[in-house]
Amino acid sequence: MGVEEIRVRAARTEEVDELLDLWARAGENASRPPDRPDLVQRLLEHDPGAVLVAVAGGRLVGSVVAGWDGWRANLYRLAVEPDRRGRGVARLLVAAAERRLTALGAERLCAMVLDDNDPARGLWSALGYAPQGEWRRWVREVPGADGGAGATPA
Repeated sequence: MGVEEIRVRAARTEEVDELLDLWARAGENASRPPDRPDLVQRLLEHDPGAVLVAVAGGRLVGSVVAGWDGWRANLYRLAVEPDRRGRGVARLLVAAAERRLTALGAERLCAMVLDDNDPARGLWSALGYAPQGEWRRWVREVPGADGGAGATPA
């Protein structure tokens, strides 16, 4: 297989189903609520640049969410097609996400990484990120959230 050009760009609203399919194949989804198209659609409408995708041969092969709330920057949902791993796709996505976030004013970047995801931990460490042992993420589901106000994508 020859070298195929990979382009990183913002996800499009019409790609929500393809993005969800990518996450189902490539993501670690065991501890998160099921992904819902309406929530991903809402994220893309709210912040069209927040979800970055890697595209090769006309299909999505990777993604990362680069969230910015004006105060903090968070990177999550880094996912790469299993057959594309180890080829620099994740590094391209993270570099693009870092450029986006620093251009928006971020001075500190936080990556959401599951403790037992050793390949992800290795990647983030190689990119200069380090776990912050004194912090833990606390999560609460919104009672009755069904896509209405208050529900947020994970």
